[in-house]
Amino acid sequence: MKKYDDIVVGAGIGGLTLAVLLSMNNRKVLLLEKNASIGGAMKRFYRKGAPFDTGFHFTGGFYKGGVLHDMLTVLGIHDYIEPVFLSTGEANRFVFESDGLAYDMQPGISNLRQNLKKYFPGEQMAIDKYFDMVTMVSEKTVSLDLRKISMSPDVIEEDFISLDEVLNGLTQNKLLKALLSTYTMCYGVKPEEISFANHSRVCYGLYESVARIKRGGEAFIDAFKGEISRLGIDVMCNSYIVDCQDINNDYVGRFVLNNGQEFTCENCIFTIHPQEIVKVLPKKHLTRAFIDRVSSFEPTIGFFLVFGLILDEKPCEDFKSTIVSLLPAADFNQLLSPDYQGKSALVIMRSLEEAGGKIYKTINTFEPSFAKTVEAWKDSKIGRRPKTYQEYKKKRIERIRQRICQYYPQYNDSLNIVDAASILTFRDYLNSPDGSAYGIKQKIGQYNLFGKLPLRNVYAAGQSSVLPGIVGAMLSSFIVGRSIIGKNDYNNFIENRLCN
Repeated sequence: MKKYDDIVVGAGIGGLTLAVLLSMNNRKVLLLEKNASIGGAMKRFYRKGAPFDTGFHFTGGFYKGGVLHDMLTVLGIHDYIEPVFLSTGEANRFVFESDGLAYDMQPGISNLRQNLKKYFPGEQMAIDKYFDMVTMVSEKTVSLDLRKISMSPDVIEEDFISLDEVLNGLTQNKLLKALLSTYTMCYGVKPEEISFANHSRVCYGLYESVARIKRGGEAFIDAFKGEISRLGIDVMCNSYIVDCQDINNDYVGRFVLNNGQEFTCENCIFTIHPQEIVKVLPKKHLTRAFIDRVSSFEPTIGFFLVFGLILDEKPCEDFKSTIVSLLPAADFNQLLSPDYQGKSALVIMRSLEEAGGKIYKTINTFEPSFAKTVEAWKDSKIGRRPKTYQEYKKKRIERIRQRICQYYPQYNDSLNIVDAASILTFRDYLNSPDGSAYGIKQKIGQYNLFGKLPLRNVYAAGQSSVLPGIVGAMLSSFIVGRSIIGKNDYNNFIENRLCN
């Protein structure tokens, strides 16, 4: 029976980060992945030769000193990840369709403050107070500094106040409140449910800069593959844990895989969805309160995605990387509610992508979607969906195409839709229980599944643990990694990596 120091379950961005971090600290690591290849939602796929991103599309925190910049530096892969910054306000635009008003979000908090004051000259105090509070939360959150992180939660007063409460206390201007709520779509929780602290922790990096990545998620995967090879990390795909055996004093002696192989380890860290973790752990070692807590977690919003190509003869230089968000209403509590019956928000992202020596003009669109929308087909699988599902997709694709061409009439004859994906697609491809975009909702007062679990050598990490998205998933791995590596060794390691 093969023994490892650590087994990491799930080879998405969180699992890749943790496997490399532990191995860099001289630990023998096995990385398990249920799919046929590593990368999870970071993977790309190709249609008509063009590359499209699955779940990773843009990020914040890439500026020097930002937490993403520091994490990539520590892991030794920063130089392999090339950001394409959306450096003008026009590149990140929000359009309120009912009013015909458009607002450009300038990168950099200082620039953004001034820009919003021009749009809302009577709201200067509210704007300054909002960004002061966002900055204060970021500065108080020690886990955003790799030198200071710990398993102790960063609990501050703003963790118990909703985004809604803060905005309602600052202004009555509906459009301003909506603009300050727009990034709720980057974590999929309504303003009345998310704490102002977690909203700020996600948004601070996006306010400072928004960046696409050249080659998208593939750039991250290839960089991690290089480190995995260099460090000698063992990787097993199409593999997952089905049982925990020889449990003594709440310590798991053997982990049994779906293929019958068995392994021992000092620590096993799950970076997968919390509900999937509970399915693996022996119920007799879990309390009813623990099981009920995990069962109560709610999924974030998902997305219906449409992928398109612009097939025209115009120069590629005229096709800029942009993100345009079409907002039919100014109330994000409505727009992010499963019961909302109106026109959905729609995010349209343009990007130039290169593959096989050819440049492609790609358009990705995201429309919020919920489990109840596809309830009728929840028991179907990819490749075996019924005709009614195909008709549902066809109608939704056509509706989205019309909205794209309404905003970009110049693409009416050149837009070619090459594929689409519902939350069922994401559920089945990514082995997610619900197809949500960001795991579980990070709600006020919620105690997430994170760190050491009831079994003493079993941990949880991933985007459902600390914060959603790539930054949150990676950050959770650094926090758990510190606990396993040990405080002093971790601190010395981080200091050496960031100072070199």
